[in-house]
Amino acid sequence: MQEPNEDRKSSARKRAQNHFTAAEARDTLVRQSIEKQSAATDAKIAKLRALRLAKEAADAEAEAANPTAKPAAKKAGNKAKA
Repeated sequence: MQEPNEDRKSSARKRAQNHFTAAEARDTLVRQSIEKQSAATDAKIAKLRALRLAKEAADAEAEAANPTAKPAAKKAGNKAKA
């Protein structure tokens, strides 16, 4: 039969191991979640970049086809009042 001190050590070791196992599982889930969010953001950025490039190419093509048309005037940003 084990001594009471050995039982306490064994019990404490088992609780600690369970705690660390659970913490590792949570860490893994968090990492997976971050990776999914990162992949979704990367896909969104790639889609928006492709759309922007396509629009710029269409605008350049339209400008080449009709060089007399004026490009749209850009709005002035907020000017600081002095």
